Amino acid sequence: MADFHSCVGLTTDLTGGALDDLKLWLARWIIGWRFADETRYEHDDPRIAAVAAAVPAAADFDMATLATPRVPLALLTAGQDAWLVPRLHSDRVLAACLPRCEHLADLPAAGHGAYLSPLPQGLGGLVGKLLNDPPGFDRAQLPAVDDRVVAFFDRQLLAR
Repeated sequence: MADFHSCVGLTTDLTGGALDDLKLWLARWIIGWRFADETRYEHDDPRIAAVAAAVPAAADFDMATLATPRVPLALLTAGQDAWLVPRLHSDRVLAACLPRCEHLADLPAAGHGAYLSPLPQGLGGLVGKLLNDPPGFDRAQLPAVDDRVVAFFDRQLLAR
């Protein structure tokens, strides 16, 4: 299952061991059970006037609604995201919303935790695997990304 971590979170990992088939079966069963309700749920909060989303999860959105977002939308992507694999998540969200959204930052060497404050040193296990910065990622570029986020909100909110 290419999107295993997105589906199960930090509960378990596929290790290549004898229990992987059971983990996959259980994950598919739980997902099927949790998403058996096909009722669409929507929420419109008029206080939200612009959105910047870092490493978005595609499953959270109806892709058709992203073609014409209600408010200005900016995306920040991470090319080495092991938790929300880009081809299954941020790439799909971008494809659905461009050109009506702004691709504010694309960090090809970044992982899922790149847009967070620096994580504690020595995070191990599955949390570390999914959140630690990949080798070669340089956090020195983040202040410039932060400046782009601020400029996006300045353009969208101060012009009102």
